[in-house]
Amino acid sequence: MIYTLDQMEAVADKLIKQYGTKPIWAFFAPMGAGKTTLISQICKQLGVQDAVSSPTFAIMNQYEVNNKTIYHMDWYRLEDEAEAIRTGVEAALDDADLCFIEWPEKAPGLLNEHTIKLEIEILDPEHRRIFIPS
Repeated sequence: MIYTLDQMEAVADKLIKQYGTKPIWAFFAPMGAGKTTLISQICKQLGVQDAVSSPTFAIMNQYEVNNKTIYHMDWYRLEDEAEAIRTGVEAALDDADLCFIEWPEKAPGLLNEHTIKLEIEILDPEHRRIFIPS
């Protein structure tokens, strides 16, 4: 699906409808592709009232909505899977109702078979393409 940044609300809605039952969403994309912006919009549509921002330095942010726990993780600063485990990422993946992960390629062994892998490609300054690799 090709979209512009001002279509983010519709993209988030479509993703929720298609993949809302998947517990772990891994966002593979280069810097500046709009991962955090898209995750923020998804969280907003799911009812998160808190400001959703990139957890680059905290590694993960936790949100509670409708008696469900949502984690937004950013693995950019992690060195490897061992560090991810030490920071509590593995436990959070098991405990959360829903996880959104930026930079999942830093610890791919922690992703399970229920993970939806979304790739975002920058086409030009205004357009992105999101797809689910087979």
